Amino acid sequence: MGVKPNLAIDFAGLKLARPLVAASGTFGYGEDFVRIEQFANEDLGAAVLKSASLEPRTGNPTPRIVETPQGILNAIGLENPGVDAIIRDYLPRLSGYDCLFIANAVGSSADDFAKVAEKFDAAPNVSALEVNISCPNVARGTSFSTDPALAAEVIGAVKNATELPVIAKLSPESPSITDSGQACVEAGADALSLVNTFKGLAIDVRTRKPMLGYNTGGLSGPAIRPLALRLVSEVYRAVAQPAGVPILGYGGVMTAQDALEFLIAGATAVGIGTALFVDPLAPQAIAAGIAQYMQENKLDDLSTLVGTLQIQERE
Repeated sequence: MGVKPNLAIDFAGLKLARPLVAASGTFGYGEDFVRIEQFANEDLGAAVLKSASLEPRTGNPTPRIVETPQGILNAIGLENPGVDAIIRDYLPRLSGYDCLFIANAVGSSADDFAKVAEKFDAAPNVSALEVNISCPNVARGTSFSTDPALAAEVIGAVKNATELPVIAKLSPESPSITDSGQACVEAGADALSLVNTFKGLAIDVRTRKPMLGYNTGGLSGPAIRPLALRLVSEVYRAVAQPAGVPILGYGGVMTAQDALEFLIAGATAVGIGTALFVDPLAPQAIAAGIAQYMQENKLDDLSTLVGTLQIQERE
């Protein structure tokens, strides 16, 4: 019997027991971790909390979620009680867990993002800050990520406001996600997360109206995985690897094989989103599958797998 594989990783200075991270919006502000202690302590390296804005947001009109083949469209609209309420009412409950917690900041200007970051900088039980410059379900939600200059402005402002590791969350809607990623890194981002959801539309053929109250929504789930993998691979080779910046890869991860694909493509850690709505304990099976793969391939250090995709160069 060989040595049990070590799934621990270093992600932008964070010591994660697993390379698996719960995506923002899948576990609220940690309420479920309070109820499911085994999950929090054994199955995830970190969890990204639901978005926080400077002031409370009511979100989009209903319906907000609709199932589609191989995915979910959501248009929640960043509903949240505001950063002050989150810090006061939720964060104190998150003490004593092996799983780390990453706050998620949103805003309508660079100054908004910076003020949210400053508040989280002094908050308890927050290990890093994911800067959501790529939400497709609010006005101007993706404009910060699709314009490299705006992305750099936001990330620079956030870096000046916090000592926490800053993770820039990129949009697949960007004309050049590598340009946006490069701008974020040059502005000081400690890590990149990609991709956010793809904008999509579902239609009720009986009424001939959109099925979502916001009309369009962000598509997540297995349908986007091949698209997300391509973007992770491109950003890894063009931006992250040269800069030595880690990637948190998102996009339809349901199984261990899915997670392994993201690691091979260049992600240091892998986000899990839609799978958690299907099975909240999915990370157990995913982590076990990664460990089995490491044993079968005689891998002692998971980091040696990251970015090992053998690209066939073509003329």
